Amino acid sequence: MTAQESGGKPDQSGVDLARVALRAAREQARARGDAARQKKQARRGGGLRSGARADGRDPMALGAAINRLLTERGWEAPAAVGGVMGRWPQIVGEDVAKHCEPERYDEDERVLVVRCDSTAWATNLRLLAPTLVARLNEDLGHGAVRQIKVQGPSGPVRRYGPLRAPGSKGPGDTYG
Repeated sequence: MTAQESGGKPDQSGVDLARVALRAAREQARARGDAARQKKQARRGGGLRSGARADGRDPMALGAAINRLLTERGWEAPAAVGGVMGRWPQIVGEDVAKHCEPERYDEDERVLVVRCDSTAWATNLRLLAPTLVARLNEDLGHGAVRQIKVQGPSGPVRRYGPLRAPGSKGPGDTYG
């Protein structure tokens, strides 16, 4: 009875057996080489010496280092919003940028606070806010900015001194 009749593997020829033996020998040699390399690195102090090949200790380009730092620290969204603040005139246009400027970005609430130099421009920007939020989200990624809070002009700084009337709010009386 042959091997095929008994339901087992067919008889392998000499060439097939040689291929199987060669493959097994290569795998064993590779395993021995890896083990020897690990022993050698452990003897040298854990591989602390530099060689001709690239490793994790090689210097990297500044842009790659900054991108890696941003990713590790989770600063992608604040950095992107900072870029928007730098490109504010290109995003909203020169006319609006002359009168309105971004002040801060609240990452938790995803709110961009913008201060305008007059109440008329603040009203104008409030009307443009939905369009501006859509444009910012196209640039930064969906949901990066949920709302734009528009603030009007702030009053002059309150000064305390000898010429102040008791009970007065100072400039708050006018801008309050």
